[in-house]
Amino acid sequence: MEPPALPPIFAPGLFDGKVVLVSGAAGGVGSAVAGLLSRLGARLVLTDADAARLDSVAKPLAALALPADIREVAACDAVVAATRAAYGQLDGLVNAAGVWVEGESARATEADWNRCIDVNLKGSFFLCSRAIPALAKARGAIVNLSSDAGVVGNAGAAIYCASKGGVTVMSRALALELAPLGVRVNALCPSDILSPMLKGQADRFGSDDPEGYLRRLLAHYPQGPAARFLSVDEVAANVAFLLSPAAAGITGAAQMLDFGLTAGY
Repeated sequence: MEPPALPPIFAPGLFDGKVVLVSGAAGGVGSAVAGLLSRLGARLVLTDADAARLDSVAKPLAALALPADIREVAACDAVVAATRAAYGQLDGLVNAAGVWVEGESARATEADWNRCIDVNLKGSFFLCSRAIPALAKARGAIVNLSSDAGVVGNAGAAIYCASKGGVTVMSRALALELAPLGVRVNALCPSDILSPMLKGQADRFGSDDPEGYLRRLLAHYPQGPAARFLSVDEVAANVAFLLSPAAAGITGAAQMLDFGLTAGY
């Protein structure tokens, strides 16, 4: 299958000479981000807990694959150190690793909490933390994948909202802290994305009716019968924009990408 056409605002060599680290790179969004950044000239370092899937994404892109469980701070240390050892620089960081947790809060388990918070929030923070010296040297940029659920609450998803709300406000705090160093930090807040994660979400939580689950999600969108989910390529294009010089004036933003889903809040 041919890759989608480049959005017209992106020149093919936009990221020539730049090194970008992408977490969650074996997932739907992470792999789309990696593919687009590679086409735009970036040298890539990709990390994910799924080593086999990560390898399948990295090889066609000639990317450095670093399997890691970013729930562990030592793993975040190692990934950033290996990136600097391989390339001597780091110009961009995209935190795309994420997991979904759903259910009644009264039935939540400690394991639910730990997995979601550790992947979505802790891992993102410590990759940012360990990347700061290199990004400051490059005057680089960070894009953290948050969610519409990191801006408004979703009933039945309190743990996920806590994790992504943390990502959103963490990104704003880091933007203020790192602005004097020339490092930009933004949170991209998409609505539901047509991806393996969404399919798994519907299969697991759809009460034997995953299609009905998806229809119920779309019923909240303001487009009515024309409502649809985001594509991974649309999310990747917005990540690339926030990393690019065109977004030089944007830092500390919670950039909504949600078809207006949260506009009325």
